[in-house]
Amino acid sequence: MGASLGSNGGSGRRGSRRGSRMQPMSEINVTPLVDVMLVLLIVFMVAAPLLTVGVPVDLPQTRSEPLQGDDEPLTITVQGDGTVYLQETEVEPEELVARLLAIGENGYEERIYVRADAAVDYGQVMKVMGRISSAGFSRVGLVTETLPQSER
Repeated sequence: MGASLGSNGGSGRRGSRRGSRMQPMSEINVTPLVDVMLVLLIVFMVAAPLLTVGVPVDLPQTRSEPLQGDDEPLTITVQGDGTVYLQETEVEPEELVARLLAIGENGYEERIYVRADAAVDYGQVMKVMGRISSAGFSRVGLVTETLPQSER
């Protein structure tokens, strides 16, 4: 793949003539590039499932499609026992709004997702959402899991 024929007629002997020069090889060897790309592909395939951050909850399932967004929203999680988390930090419900204002880069236009365990009482989730909306945040959404294709 990398050999080139010189002016010696392809006899395989290099430099048999005086004054003959070897022509530089103008082909690019892509084998190392392919090897590196395959290794990176495997690394990213293994690492991608580990990048999901957050508090583990059993989300309810719906038929809705995922929302598309370009920036990372703030995430509030309500676990089955009623514990409230902002991103991955446990917070008291009374100090939730103050923490949201301190963390939020866009003020009251910050996108906030509420994740709640399927076992959590609906009223408890609405209390958390009520605190958020009464503080002036208008871009609040609920997070669910999409139903498997067989159950749609």
